[in-house]
Amino acid sequence: MEHNVSLITTLAAGFGAALILGALAERIRVPALVGYLVAGMLIGPATPGFVADMAIAAQLSEIGVMLLMFGVGLHFSLGDLLSVKRLAIPGAVVQMTIATVLGAALAIWWGWSWGAGLIFGLSLSCASTVVLLKALESRDLLETMNGRIAVGWLVVEDLACVLVLVLMPPLAGLLSGAGADGGAGIGAGAGSGGGAGDQAGAEIAPLWQTISLTLLQVAAFIGLMLVVGRRLLPRLLWEVSRTGSRELFTLAIVTAAIGIAVGAAKLFSVSFALGAFFAGMVMRESEFSHRAAQESLPLRDAFSVLFFVSVGMLFDPAVVVDQPAQLIAVVAIVVFGKTFAALGLVLAYRYPLNTALTVAASLAQIGEFSFILAGLGLALGVLPAKGMSLVLAGSLISIAINPLVFALIEPARRWILERSSLARWLEQRDDPYAELPHDTERKYLQGQVVLVGFGRVGRRIAAGLDAGGVPYVVAEQNRELVEDLRRQGHAAVAGNAADPVVLVQAHVSNAAMLVIATSRPLDVRAMAETARLLNPAIEIVVRTHSETESQLLRSEGIGTVFFGEEELARGMTTHVVQRFAPRARSTAPSHA
Repeated sequence: MEHNVSLITTLAAGFGAALILGALAERIRVPALVGYLVAGMLIGPATPGFVADMAIAAQLSEIGVMLLMFGVGLHFSLGDLLSVKRLAIPGAVVQMTIATVLGAALAIWWGWSWGAGLIFGLSLSCASTVVLLKALESRDLLETMNGRIAVGWLVVEDLACVLVLVLMPPLAGLLSGAGADGGAGIGAGAGSGGGAGDQAGAEIAPLWQTISLTLLQVAAFIGLMLVVGRRLLPRLLWEVSRTGSRELFTLAIVTAAIGIAVGAAKLFSVSFALGAFFAGMVMRESEFSHRAAQESLPLRDAFSVLFFVSVGMLFDPAVVVDQPAQLIAVVAIVVFGKTFAALGLVLAYRYPLNTALTVAASLAQIGEFSFILAGLGLALGVLPAKGMSLVLAGSLISIAINPLVFALIEPARRWILERSSLARWLEQRDDPYAELPHDTERKYLQGQVVLVGFGRVGRRIAAGLDAGGVPYVVAEQNRELVEDLRRQGHAAVAGNAADPVVLVQAHVSNAAMLVIATSRPLDVRAMAETARLLNPAIEIVVRTHSETESQLLRSEGIGTVFFGEEELARGMTTHVVQRFAPRARSTAPSHA
């Protein structure tokens, strides 16, 4: 009895090769991600031996993208997205424009048409969300301010790519007939009948209709998720959790992630990744969001591995030999051109050098949307076949070296600050939100509480201080959040409180207490050392996320340390004891 086992053999070969080569990569101190890419090359059509099913591998990798973006949405609220909009939106648009111009200019210099150059440049402009998320998660940066900016930036890029994908088919005739045919495959399938000018004229009205329809579809999907999904999905999780079945709960999570992603693509022309992202963001409103993240984690990890394997399968090593100079130019645009563009943009918005370097490193690669854009350009006869090969090769190389780029962030920051007076000036330049206004009331300058971090915990602490009439100054990295606090009449300074200058500007030397509501141990130690140096009598209160970390900080004498689960158990125990105390007294035997 014969069976079609393409799916099974693809899974077995993909997971097996990824396991072996990923482990080998870790042994030689190379990121496991590189091993996954090489595993894909070994089971791909460009190498001899077993060849996995390319179509099945591509679909499996799409599942990985959906689950990974769903998980990001579970940790990334709409407020997080809006809090970085002033940097993420203009930054993503300008950076994509610069990368597109560089790629298009390079392609036109090679002799391609301007239409092919435009598609090629766009393919080099959009970074891989999957690669970014893996890099941020591995460095515990996903929920930091830098991580939120990078994720928000890429969400804007993804939205722009969705719009481009919708506009490419109606513009195909104009793009493919716009200039000299510079490579094999360009112009093929451009359409028959009238010339390029006639096609362009015929497409003007449908193009505007297409743009309007696309924007309406995206807006309708987001509105539906925020209005209906925000109520329906948490209710669904609640009903499923009442059954007590762990299997059903996991099934509900996977169904929501994949089902909404597919529905968004079919009904609203939104990408799978963005559909799953908004599904997770809406489900974050549920009290079961933490459990949902934990239950979907094994599937997310497994299928994200298949994404990198599928990228490796697409790579043809021959392009390295046949077109080395062109490939070097492509990698230079992706790794250096995009990086320096993002670096300059973030610094122009007065963010610290560390934030600028983190965002720049996040964008120094290309991935899934690049393949989709280049593939559609190839199918429409706009992009030559070698353009697709260069995009794939550039993606593989940039993804492989991206962990190295991230590892160089801190050494690069120190090196730049030591040798560049301009960099030191940028770090120390006047920022209206880096210090308190001159007319700040005295109660915020002496005997106040300095509250570091204004996230979920920091907001609750601030609300309690407001209710008790306790004056406080907020130190927060998010400049937009500091601006909002200032407008509401609160005292706040912008910057990373691990930098002594920020605590000085918050007047920690005269403060009664320092409350650290962030969760990064290294930053906590730096803040505590600065505060004790400036104010030896100050009381320090710290939050932690793990029992090990809380024990370590207590042993170091940092101050009063609060561990979330410990405080939750203590609060619940106090409640139970108080409720039972009257009953215990009423049933106690009397001794007359």
